[in-house]
Amino acid sequence: MAITGDAVATGLVQSIARPGANITGSTFFFPELNAKRLELIKEAVPHIRRVGVLLNPDNLSHAPALKAMEEAAKSLRLEIHPFAVTDPGQFASAFSTMIEKQMEAVEVVDDRMLYANGKTIANLAISKRLPIIGGRDLMEGDGLMIAYGVDFIPMYRRAATFVDKILKGAKPADLPIEQATKFELVINLKAAKALGLIIPLTLLARADEVIE
Repeated sequence: MAITGDAVATGLVQSIARPGANITGSTFFFPELNAKRLELIKEAVPHIRRVGVLLNPDNLSHAPALKAMEEAAKSLRLEIHPFAVTDPGQFASAFSTMIEKQMEAVEVVDDRMLYANGKTIANLAISKRLPIIGGRDLMEGDGLMIAYGVDFIPMYRRAATFVDKILKGAKPADLPIEQATKFELVINLKAAKALGLIIPLTLLARADEVIE
């Protein structure tokens, strides 16, 4: 596997150090990553109290991610409310419900289906005047205010090393799974301006990229 969110939580392997199955490769800190995004959106918009979490219940990685977010929310004094969607036709309804339930920001949990529709999601957020945070793939739309996630390119390249070892006789079960080491923070000032928000300089200073 080139990339997976949480190989242990989804049952793909027994442990990171010893996969114990016919699979190995790279993973990233999926639950921790999504919890960290809550910290970032709170730092960017300190007054928020209620955050909607857009997730796909069909993705097995989302349950442990939501649990980590709930723990992080306690220390941040945030309320998080999950909004489950399984296909793009449910996006508009989910965002309308967020407004009805007085959400003040949105976090999108990493998922292939969600990110394939990143532009739609980001634009819905801006139309509802909701600051939104997610992965870099959501930057296709103008509405995503903050992106924080893994730089996947090195992980894809690293997959070739695993292939080489396996073709030379190594057993996947004996090859420790590697975890992502590079994360990127991108801030979209255009989206912040459209929402009438000012991003703190302390956060801007830590950004790998600022879109103006």
